[in-house]
Amino acid sequence: MAAHQGGRILSHGGKNLTAALLAWQATAPWGQGRPQFLAVATALLVVNTSTVHHSVTEAVRRIAVQVAGAALAIATAWWLGPTAGSVMVVLAVVLATRGRRMFDDQLQVASTALVTLAVVAAMPVRDLVLLALATAAGAVVGTAVHALILPPVYVDDSRAAVRRLARATSLLLRDMGRGLRRHQRTSYARVWLSRARQLEEEIAEVQDHVRLAENSLRWNLRCSVHGSRRPGTGGHALLVLHGISLQVRGIARTLVDTVDAPRDDFRLGSLFTDQYARTLELAGQAVEDFAEGSRAADPERADAGRRLCTALDQAQGWHDRMTGLVARGALTEPGAWHIYGSLVTDAERLLSDLDRAGTAEPMAPVTPMTKSVPNARSPRF
Repeated sequence: MAAHQGGRILSHGGKNLTAALLAWQATAPWGQGRPQFLAVATALLVVNTSTVHHSVTEAVRRIAVQVAGAALAIATAWWLGPTAGSVMVVLAVVLATRGRRMFDDQLQVASTALVTLAVVAAMPVRDLVLLALATAAGAVVGTAVHALILPPVYVDDSRAAVRRLARATSLLLRDMGRGLRRHQRTSYARVWLSRARQLEEEIAEVQDHVRLAENSLRWNLRCSVHGSRRPGTGGHALLVLHGISLQVRGIARTLVDTVDAPRDDFRLGSLFTDQYARTLELAGQAVEDFAEGSRAADPERADAGRRLCTALDQAQGWHDRMTGLVARGALTEPGAWHIYGSLVTDAERLLSDLDRAGTAEPMAPVTPMTKSVPNARSPRF
C-alpha cells in the first residue's frame, strides 16, 4: 500500500515537472519573463485537475476568461483611458450580463479586466497579448500532459466505495434480523432507524465517487485498450443499493412505530417476528453477495453468484409463507394488519430489486442501468 502510494506521488510529481518544463520551453522563444511564469502557472493548474475531461474544460474556461478580461480592459482603456470611469464600465458590463451559472466566471473576467487596467498604462498592448497567449500555451501544454502521461482513473476507488455501502446496508439488515430474533426490538429500533438514515449520507458520498470515476473515463486514452467496453464503476450497483436503502429505512421506521405506539394492536406476534428476522438476515447476505460477486462468466465469482441465488430463493420462500399467514388471518394479532402489511411490502420491494438486478454485472457503468436485462425469473409479487 505504501509503495503504491509512493508510486502515485512520484508519477504525479513527474507530470507536474514535465508540464512546467514544457510550458517554459514552449513560451521561451517569444515570451521570456512574465509570460513564461504565467504559462507555467496555467499548465500546473490544468494538469492538477481531477480528470482529463475536467482538464480540457478548465483549459478552455481559463483561456476564455483571460481573453474576455483582456479584451474588455483594452476596449475600455482605449475608450476612456486607465481611469475610474473604465473601472465603472467594466463593473457595469459584468453586472449587466450576470447569470447564476456563469457568475464565478464573470467575476474572474472582471478581476482579469481590472488587473489589466491597472497595468495597461505602463505596459504596451503587445505585452498584454503575450500574456493571453502564454495562458493559452500553458493550458494546451497542461491538457496534453494530463491526457498523455498516466491520465487518472478512479474506477477502483468508486468500486470500493460501492462495496462499503453494500456492506453497511447488509450489516444493518442482519443486525435488525438478529435483534428481532432475540426480541431486542424495543432496545435497538431507534438505533436501526438512525443507521438507516445515515445510509443516505453514505449514498451521497458514493455518488460523488461514481460520478468522478465515470468522468475520468471520458476522453481518457488509457481506456482505449478496453475498446468499446468501459471499465465498471459500480454505477449499476449504486442505483440498486439506493433503492434498497429506501426500503431498509421504511422497515426501521415501522419497527420504531411499533415500539412507540402504546396500543396493543400494534404488537407484533412472535411467529411473525421470527420469520421476518430470518428474511432480513437472508436479504442482508444477498445484498453483500450482489455487490461483491459477479454473475458474469467468471469461475472465481461462481460461488458468490450461487449464494446470491440461494439467499434470494430462501428469502422468497419465507416471504411467500408470511404473506399466506397474513392472508389467512393465522397470526395471533390480526389487529396489526397495517403494520404487517408495511413490513411485508418493504421486504417485498427490497427482494424484488435484488431479484431484478441479479443477472446484471453489479460494477457496470451507471449509464447502462436503465437498459439492464431483467432476471429470467419473473417477479412473484
